[in-house]
Amino acid sequence: MTDLAARQPDATPAVYDAATLAVLHAMEQAAEQHLDAIRPENTKRGYANDWALWEEFHDWLAERTGQALPLTAITKGTLVGFVVWLDTIKLAAPNSIDRRITGVTVTARNEHGVEVPKAATVAARQALKPLKNDPERQARGRGKAAAVTPEQLRQMNAAVADGLTGLRDRALWLMAFAVAGRSAEVAALRADGIVHVSQGLEVHVPAVKGRPPRDVVVGYGRNPDTCPVRAWLTWRAAAGITAGPAFLSIDVWGTLGNRHLSPEAVREIIARNAERAGLSVRLTGHSMRSGFITTSRRAGKREEKIREQSGHAANSPAFWGYIREADKWTDAASEDIGL
Repeated sequence: MTDLAARQPDATPAVYDAATLAVLHAMEQAAEQHLDAIRPENTKRGYANDWALWEEFHDWLAERTGQALPLTAITKGTLVGFVVWLDTIKLAAPNSIDRRITGVTVTARNEHGVEVPKAATVAARQALKPLKNDPERQARGRGKAAAVTPEQLRQMNAAVADGLTGLRDRALWLMAFAVAGRSAEVAALRADGIVHVSQGLEVHVPAVKGRPPRDVVVGYGRNPDTCPVRAWLTWRAAAGITAGPAFLSIDVWGTLGNRHLSPEAVREIIARNAERAGLSVRLTGHSMRSGFITTSRRAGKREEKIREQSGHAANSPAFWGYIREADKWTDAASEDIGL
């Protein structure tokens, strides 16, 4: 036998006794626990968001097939379908889709004890490959989000869908604007944390992603069509909710679900309604937050009051960037200088 042949691994699987198997199993579990302990918190949150999207995909699939599949049914077919859904329905960027595949695979293994077949992940990334070669798809999600204006909110209101979905969508984007909320904060709002008082609403914005919670007030708007208080009260009454998530899922037939929306769903609702209204700018979840800050500043509100609403730190570069944008035409250096 040559030295090379001697070094070749034995193709026959090793057979272990029960005691050895027990130790190996314990070591496997210890390894998973250690890897989970050292995994960064933002990575864990990302995986949780990936799995929430996987659940949303399964709900969408069940609505169209009439059959709810187990979430652990991660096959070549379902994982490729997930890629297509993220691309065509969610309009996700290819790099984002790539991360979602990893998040679903890792969560399935670590949280549900399911090892995803290699053929499934290979097929999913094969389906993803041409998307990564598309410049338009690669550009998704890039660039600074436009700050929404009150006029654009009125345009969105005029084009809102009929029925329960329209009532929810309008209440959601107006609430996001009024509390200067991040998408994750809007998704985390609870009905019992929104209290109606004579002046308007007292809203508890929960802590998300390590940021502290805050309590803000939302006054009645002058325009009934864009008043966040009236929109919330109308949605709450129509949905019959007094506790739990403030904004719930609704299927394609207009049936109210019992699951809260994900941050991704909040962003999708805002983008979809902006597109429905024919706006010439791209709006995202952050458009409501930046739009509130710039609109409030142009109305003469003080910085500290705006920061109380948005939750920005006093030295936040992002916050002061919004303020500079709002103030750039106030007493402009080129104005009234004799030209």
